[in-house]
Amino acid sequence: MSTLWIRNPRAVHLGAELDSSQAAGGLVINTGSGIIEALVPAGVTPEVDEIFDATDLVVTPGLINTHHHFYQTLTRAWAPVADLPLFGWLTNLYPVWARLTPRALELATTVAMAELLESGCTTAADHHYLFPSGMDQAIDIQVEVAQRLGMRAMLTRGSMSLGTEDGGLPPQQTVQDPEIILEDSRRLVEQYHQRGPGAMIQIGLAPCSPFSVTTGLMRESAALARELDVRLHTHLAETLDEEQFCRERFGMRTVEYLDSVGWLSERTWLAHGIHFDDAEIARLGAAGVSVAHCPTSNMRLASGIARVIELERAGVAVGLGVDGSASNDASNMIREVRQALYLQRLRYGTEAVTSARVLDWATAGSAAALGRADIGRIAVGRQADVAMFRPEGYAFSGAHDPIAALVLCGAERAERVMVAGRWRVIDGRALGIDRDALIAEHQHHAHRLVTG
Repeated sequence: MSTLWIRNPRAVHLGAELDSSQAAGGLVINTGSGIIEALVPAGVTPEVDEIFDATDLVVTPGLINTHHHFYQTLTRAWAPVADLPLFGWLTNLYPVWARLTPRALELATTVAMAELLESGCTTAADHHYLFPSGMDQAIDIQVEVAQRLGMRAMLTRGSMSLGTEDGGLPPQQTVQDPEIILEDSRRLVEQYHQRGPGAMIQIGLAPCSPFSVTTGLMRESAALARELDVRLHTHLAETLDEEQFCRERFGMRTVEYLDSVGWLSERTWLAHGIHFDDAEIARLGAAGVSVAHCPTSNMRLASGIARVIELERAGVAVGLGVDGSASNDASNMIREVRQALYLQRLRYGTEAVTSARVLDWATAGSAAALGRADIGRIAVGRQADVAMFRPEGYAFSGAHDPIAALVLCGAERAERVMVAGRWRVIDGRALGIDRDALIAEHQHHAHRLVTG
């Protein structure tokens, strides 16, 4: 087994409440096991096999994306939905997405994951809930891409079973029978889900939302997740329209509905979680539920501002998510950190929402939301998932605090990214990708998708 010293970085982010001086001289990675072996104080020279000079680089834990829809990279900035709120945005896009093909999904997933990697992201959760004709192997396709790029992934087997004919939002051609959904969910968990520290591929169960899934399927998915011991994910409390839908259809608010179908548990993490009242926040915290905060998407669709500080105080783990590239139009995690800082300062002010705190949401908080204790921190014994940023150019000229500068000055791309002790991004480029060819074919399929 080989050891690598990441030597003398300009700064290291260990955590908002932690003393980073213990790693002022860098860190030692066991590249064989993919584990962080030591933190190096300033002036200490460890005995190692290799050295990587990080003198001009700012080192953070690998960023963790807790909510995405990879396929949506094919419908970025589509004019007919550019200025619509969530429900109108969805109803216009559902028929377009129903034309998804296996090759288009493979390209979309590759583009999304490459963009995430190059923004310093080492683990990504994707919520794929579209299985039109010919797309039965959608999650299998995503597994192959993640393995090829060497990125950690929480791939959730999403579902929609409540179509327009039964009072739901999605068109009938995009919904599936619950039996098919549950059978495929079991197959995917048994075939791909890895357990324990260092897991690269994990599978979760993810009925899409209260307005696209039957109550029965919500209950059955929760029961299956308990049986298979995997995590549960869904959209909840994203908009006031969704809350009104729950009141009219179920006679209850969103959290009460979630409780009624057996979802209030530590295995659950929710996308968005904007419109919770005080009592609901307390219930979520007591149950150990987590929330994926998606600031850019929430601003893009004018959905609202999540109450993340109150959620954290109640015991809810808060992570960050870029959400789909049709409501964010990017898959950039370090940019999402900056958006979280500015959006949440509008609610809580500057002193409560610091650069270090939002970096913690994107790392340790996101890891907790995905049920992972082995990633999200730079610490001895943790997985060697590391992002390195070079603060240079006009945007950083005159900057003083390197950690604050990453967020406030607007870092866009990582110089180097390591996953499990292996380089996956070098000189700002994800390895193993012909970027020009990928973009050209991806753009071709994107055009075909919207034109029919």
